[in-house]
Amino acid sequence: MNIKNIFKNKSTMSTENTDKEILENENEIASQDVENQENKTNPGIESADELTVEQKLEEDLANEKDKFLRLFAEFENYKRRTTKERIDLFKTANQEVLQAMLPVLDDFDRAMVEISKSEDELLLKGVELIHEKLKSTLVSKGLEEVEVRTGDAFNADFAEAITQIPAPSDNLKGKIVDVLERGYKLGDKIIRFPKVVIGQ
Repeated sequence: MNIKNIFKNKSTMSTENTDKEILENENEIASQDVENQENKTNPGIESADELTVEQKLEEDLANEKDKFLRLFAEFENYKRRTTKERIDLFKTANQEVLQAMLPVLDDFDRAMVEISKSEDELLLKGVELIHEKLKSTLVSKGLEEVEVRTGDAFNADFAEAITQIPAPSDNLKGKIVDVLERGYKLGDKIIRFPKVVIGQ
């Protein structure tokens, strides 16, 4: 083999080695590009995941706030309801005692009618004082008289009709002719309805 061929072979081998190195470098560069591309893509995916988690947390927080507001509203309604019930209980706590005193008050009213016919002014004055003291004591405990008078239109919500009689006049038809027994209420609750006679 002559020197010229030796140099030619070396040149060919050198060229082949260079091609291999270039190919390897290109493959390495391509791998790095793919890796870099994945690295660029992955942060976006992680960011999307983070946004999804954040949105979910915000949604959960909104739901918890809604539950809290509903519970708070229910509790406020419960407080108002129990307060009203307590006030109503205080108003009607003396109902049984006051109802038991009503017949005594009725007897005083009848006694006043009879004593007023007497000429004994001192007796009348003494009974009047006791009568007024009893009434004022009951009123201070919340007792009120149901206002029903002769000539008023009959209302079954506020009076009890005992009987009906022929009306003395046309303007008393369907109206109260006489009040047989007074009615009383405690607060807004009627504890005894007035007993009346209606004209027909």
